[in-house]
Amino acid sequence: MAALSLETGRPWPFGAHHDGEGINFAVFSAHAHKLELCVFDDATGTHEVARLALPGHHVDVWHGYLRGAAPGLVYGLRAHGPWRPDRGHRFNAHKLLLDPYAREIVGRFNWQPEHFGHDPLHPQHQDPRDNAAAALKARVTADRYDWRGDRPPHTPWSDTVIYELHVKGFTRLHPGVPEALRGSYAGLAHDASIAHLKRLGVTAVELLPVHQHVDERHLVRRGLVNHWGYNTLGFFCPEPAYASSGQARHEFRDMVRALHAAGIEVLLDVVFNHSGESDEHGPTLSWRGLDNSSWYRLPLDACGRYENHTGCGNTLNLRHPRVLQFVMDSLRYWVQEMHVDGFRFDLAPALAREDPHFSSRAGFFKALAQDPVLAAVKLIAEPWDIGPGGYQLGHFPRGWAEWNDRFRDDMRTWWLRGGGTRGEFAQRLCGSSGIFQRQHRLPAESVNYAVSHDGFTLRDLVSYDQRHNQPNGEGGADGHAHNLSWNCGVEGDTDRADVLALRARLMRALTATVLLSQGTPMLAAGDEMLHTQLGNNNPYCQDNVISWIDWSRADPHLIEFNARLLRLRREWLPLANRWYTGLPDAHGLADLAWLGADGQEIQGEAWNRRDRRGLGALIGAPGRSDARHPGPLLLLVNGGPDDLPFVLPAGPWHVLLDSSRADGSPATDGDVPHPYPLPARAVVLLARTLPAEGIAGPAKTTIADPAARATIADPTASRSTP
Repeated sequence: MAALSLETGRPWPFGAHHDGEGINFAVFSAHAHKLELCVFDDATGTHEVARLALPGHHVDVWHGYLRGAAPGLVYGLRAHGPWRPDRGHRFNAHKLLLDPYAREIVGRFNWQPEHFGHDPLHPQHQDPRDNAAAALKARVTADRYDWRGDRPPHTPWSDTVIYELHVKGFTRLHPGVPEALRGSYAGLAHDASIAHLKRLGVTAVELLPVHQHVDERHLVRRGLVNHWGYNTLGFFCPEPAYASSGQARHEFRDMVRALHAAGIEVLLDVVFNHSGESDEHGPTLSWRGLDNSSWYRLPLDACGRYENHTGCGNTLNLRHPRVLQFVMDSLRYWVQEMHVDGFRFDLAPALAREDPHFSSRAGFFKALAQDPVLAAVKLIAEPWDIGPGGYQLGHFPRGWAEWNDRFRDDMRTWWLRGGGTRGEFAQRLCGSSGIFQRQHRLPAESVNYAVSHDGFTLRDLVSYDQRHNQPNGEGGADGHAHNLSWNCGVEGDTDRADVLALRARLMRALTATVLLSQGTPMLAAGDEMLHTQLGNNNPYCQDNVISWIDWSRADPHLIEFNARLLRLRREWLPLANRWYTGLPDAHGLADLAWLGADGQEIQGEAWNRRDRRGLGALIGAPGRSDARHPGPLLLLVNGGPDDLPFVLPAGPWHVLLDSSRADGSPATDGDVPHPYPLPARAVVLLARTLPAEGIAGPAKTTIADPAARATIADPTASRSTP
């Protein structure tokens, strides 16, 4: 201990950084009386070899410089200050704390009593036991990586197709990936994995959390784990459990580089709304012990409690400039040092709560908008949390994309429950214009999906009426009860050919709706391979075959159907990333018009009739209209159980996609009959070639946005006239 001494150093950058001659440490705490740097042996990280007070203190930043120290040094922190849970202060110098800016975490967290800052029998009292031997520590790293000319794809939003996946679950059972690489970053980077992504035609993978996380105590007690990873511990650390090599940072970068080389962007699902320390009964790992009242949102009458807008026990306090800076520093790290292309923010309203309500002008949004690094990446919000006024779909700033659960629910209602109206369907098909257009947003800012990681898989959505979550150990009561699913007459697996055929048809119709709608489509990994979770709609704790994609069950027809859809989207972009007006061009053809089965424009109360299940979108101005594709498109939808004769506009027309068929191919080549026999529960896309002088559309097909008509106005709107 006597051989080591700290110089004053600098109050920036935060964390531990090696400059070639030593290591500078900088830690924020506004209410601590003293911060100590504890150095441990490099071999095991369990023996404390020095304890040194950080000598510098500048504007709530404690800092020091350890000359001669090198990367590989293992360290932790101790914070001295008041123990007043009733006032929000939980300092306990008996507890070794992890640096929030740790780049590598040493050790494995176990739920031992000494990790709690409070006495479990007397929560208002400190626990006096020292936890240093078993506590998590940070290791100083030297980040050097040869990116070999890596270049981000920078895919425009209008061309983006997101594929949501879990790094481990995607390849854990992949027969084409070597056994040693399955379930890892290297497994996702393997040629077999990338070949599947390329075959489908997706442009971005959205990874469930890859930040290092801890498993909640209630799961560990039941022998389970937090498979999804929404319980972050290391905001600068890739989860080491997903590294086959033991070098998580380098393996993660190798994965990003391989995906970029294939033209695929990497988006991260990030959790900045809460930390893994849980509520007032949780352990003291880092933020709680460093400065509880600054890092977390506390009620005015703190009394030891936390604001819990997340359902996870605490909410990080992004109103505080140092907490906001921490989030920005983490995001920049993943863009600059790990080359990711964007982020999906879990429970995003919690990040923009001022006092206490959500604000689209919150400091979080301003900080992102002005940042030259982060302003250039994709930003996606899960636009709800469980706090007051937590549902904020459509209210995020311009440039943000948002998960659109209105699309999910209305499309499930239409296809699976036989409900909804043609007006509601048209609204969702066209970018939920009543939600986004009125906020001066672009259609691509609506992320459209029928299925995500959170809920039933696509196969289970058409196979189960009820959730079957008993393996989660919560009596089957966890997860959503309102799934808008339909088992097609049999709960779960069946050998009945008629039921299986109906399920397959509905899955294709839902997928076609997602991929042909205006907005940014998102698919859930494995849905194209008939992945099932056996009816479990909340398998966040199932790191096993319930969650792992079973590649042996892959349906080649369904994979080809998805690939065909995505080829059509790339080639035609049926609905462009702009709002349609319904106005005619020089030839009298509207940029978008809505037709009923009789070939006439849908008007008035006809939009609201629930017994009418057919409609057509005559798209006079597709997104890819050019010399190769000069003509309009016609998107036909039949949500009913019977085939529907549909009177087509003047032709000739030919079918590009028929979702009633296994691979989506047309039933016949050449021109289609009039009226067209639109199959039951199907989506059909047709194209027409215009002669040089053009063909005028029907005289009454000039209304584009159904929100423009009072009879089918978006339910969130208050206006009754256009």
